[in-house]
Amino acid sequence: MSAKPILHTLHAVDPATANDAQKAILDQAVKAVGFLPNMYANMVNAPAVLSTYLHGYALFRSESGLKPAEQEVVFLAVSQVNGCTYCTAAHSMIADKKSGVPGPVLQAVRAGQPIPDARLAALYALTAEMVKTQGRPAADTVQAFLGAGFQEKDVLYIVLAIAVKTLSNYSNHAFATPVDAVFSAYKVD
Repeated sequence: MSAKPILHTLHAVDPATANDAQKAILDQAVKAVGFLPNMYANMVNAPAVLSTYLHGYALFRSESGLKPAEQEVVFLAVSQVNGCTYCTAAHSMIADKKSGVPGPVLQAVRAGQPIPDARLAALYALTAEMVKTQGRPAADTVQAFLGAGFQEKDVLYIVLAIAVKTLSNYSNHAFATPVDAVFSAYKVD
């Protein structure tokens, strides 16, 4: 079953016809990732949405202290709980090709199976529960997270990741954003 957009008059912004505010943010986005993802072309209809996303995403990547593989597990957990197939595909590709998520871990995450790495399993569990409970995880989930070697401040960076992924996940739902060719091998239903 394919998703249907809830927005009917807004469409992806073409950089050639973008207004000045949109063009400035799109240029920044293309510089950061090397191409214009469909998601960004949609989000820039409200430039503040894409700007906030890019800013928060960059801060999570640069300041969280989480390793790249751990960051992808967080992004995948949020995107899966929110049902965003676009971001699940994109972060699966990044996990596999760029962030060093072990293959068995990525396969387990994508299949909803037990994650064969205790630290990453605790990270995924806390992140998913944070999304499902609107930030109110059970004490035992938090203790397992801390017991896996994470710190309390890491919870706040997970909140940041949830915030930026919610911007992208919900925007993708609104537009029924098609998966870019670069992510298509990781597409999910």
